[in-house]
Amino acid sequence: MNLTQKIIGSHLVSGTMTPGSEIGLRIDQTLTQDATGTMAWLQFEALGIPRVKTDISLSYVDHNTLQMNFRNPDDHRFLRTVAAKFGGVYSGPGTGICHQLHLENFAKPGATLVGSDSHTPTAGGICSLAMGAGGLSVALAMAGEPYYIPMPKVVRVFLTGALTGWASAKDVILELLRRRTVKGGVGRVFEYAGPGVATLSVPERATIANMGAELGATGTLFPSDGVTRAFLKAMGREADWRELGPDADAAYDEEEAIDLSALVPLAAQPHMPDRVVPVAELDGLPVEQVCIGSCTNSSYADLKLVAQILDGHRINPGTDAMISPGSKQVLTMLAQEGLLEPLIGSGARLLECSCGPCIGSGGAPVTSGVSARTFNRNFEGRSGTKDAKVYLVSPLTAAQAALNGKFTDPATWGTPPAKPELPADPPSIRHLFVFPPENGDGVEVLRGPNIVALEKFPRLDASGDVLEANVVIRLGDNITTDHIMPAGAKILPFRSNIPYMSNFCFSAVDKDFPARAREYGNSVIVGGINYGQGSSREHAALVPMYLGVKAVVAKSFARIHAANLVNAGILPLEFENAADYDAVSLSDEIEFDDLFASLKAGRVKAVDLTTGKTFYLKCALTERSYGILRAGGLLNYTREVK
Repeated sequence: MNLTQKIIGSHLVSGTMTPGSEIGLRIDQTLTQDATGTMAWLQFEALGIPRVKTDISLSYVDHNTLQMNFRNPDDHRFLRTVAAKFGGVYSGPGTGICHQLHLENFAKPGATLVGSDSHTPTAGGICSLAMGAGGLSVALAMAGEPYYIPMPKVVRVFLTGALTGWASAKDVILELLRRRTVKGGVGRVFEYAGPGVATLSVPERATIANMGAELGATGTLFPSDGVTRAFLKAMGREADWRELGPDADAAYDEEEAIDLSALVPLAAQPHMPDRVVPVAELDGLPVEQVCIGSCTNSSYADLKLVAQILDGHRINPGTDAMISPGSKQVLTMLAQEGLLEPLIGSGARLLECSCGPCIGSGGAPVTSGVSARTFNRNFEGRSGTKDAKVYLVSPLTAAQAALNGKFTDPATWGTPPAKPELPADPPSIRHLFVFPPENGDGVEVLRGPNIVALEKFPRLDASGDVLEANVVIRLGDNITTDHIMPAGAKILPFRSNIPYMSNFCFSAVDKDFPARAREYGNSVIVGGINYGQGSSREHAALVPMYLGVKAVVAKSFARIHAANLVNAGILPLEFENAADYDAVSLSDEIEFDDLFASLKAGRVKAVDLTTGKTFYLKCALTERSYGILRAGGLLNYTREVK
């Protein structure tokens, strides 16, 4: 068996390991972050379960740490007290980014992990089968329920050679994105193998695993080997190590091969992570901003390399440079080695250990500015400046751009610094986590006025077997969850308030969407290829549901968002004939007749009552997902079947 099959097989609760068929998995660990965690914990409360049933469940605060009024600190207090009540571990604001913290402190080889953040697969760098999901799916996993996914195909990525020159782990995943595109990993786990794997540290592996999310992948796995053991020993967790790898004769569904020694510094151009070119092709392009950090590239090794490059130099005065360490452990190691002074002395700004600019919470670029970022996403407007041009690069490339005030040919950069090794005795920050009492009965969950109780989801079948709805918006390809439900410092404070958040739905695309949706009542969204890619935020499903959206009809869907739509009771329907997309217009009235029998059959007839045209839609549902949709969402379904 391959490594993916071994971990899935040891956690299989239902189904068979046939690609595409539904499987249920026992989940060992969960994580939430504050942008999605308040909703996930509210949903867990609604289930009526007295205590989490996983090995460990973490509540991290890392996304929206700006405390400009009562909303964010109130939500942080809620997350701290609700975790104590129900048995979760709390990580407060400033402690670090959830994926970096989880890698350092909690992730285990061979464990299953589900998180309400799309970059949860970062833990695949340590051989955890880690998957992003909507908050409700995470809440159910906390309650001890299986996590259901289609059995993924497994892609072996065979690595040879070793990184040379200025190439880095970031360039490995950018190269794979160049080949596969942002939809090339849907329904797949990417399993790395070959002699090149041993040349990559755990933080480097985590960087690669992190951006597997940009491929649309279910997860990424590296073997658990001597490199893994050394990392866990350095973290004071050698007891968590176990050797795991594929059988020598393991079979795979697909293959990729990458010669690490042939890679060069790469960059993803605006506004998609798969628009990858060699940095050399950008030679001379002015760079007004550099951001170094995020869950992709904020490790000790990443920032030590940056410190070595910047040491003794002044960054270009026309370039604003910001650096966000991934955790207080990283920050402490840099401080102990005297590496903060080179960063600060260069003119760079040292930010809090948080997501910050990556999710538009501060650090917006100048108007029409070019920003070189070590982040994982460069969607239009995500930075906080709609017309900014964001390039995704490695820390090495970002540091050079900061020094030069522009992209330059890596051939001119000279000799690269040596690859850093972890200190012999890294400092622990485990004492900063708030572990729950053995019994939470006496804990009061503290709620601010921004915490709005969940409204009951309406049953989809409440109005019978015929659904009539108007097309409320018509969209193109690669619509992201940022398009659907933007993040950023302006909106994120209302993450626990669905009614208020509804005012911002599709605001980056069509400011009239909320009003039109309210006017129509029942409505349909029409989209193109890979609808719902990007963040796992279930608000991109919950808010449309609140506004009356009953179905999304698209050419194809991103995995997590399709699941979130089902969980919210919204039909995810695909055009049987992609050409029918062109025949559907804004405001058209669509009728779905004999809906539930059609859903069971997997083929839904739709009639455009405005034009008279008939077209057919695909909907591959399991018995379980059919029941969820009919009930009006996963929360209703769970309550009904329990």
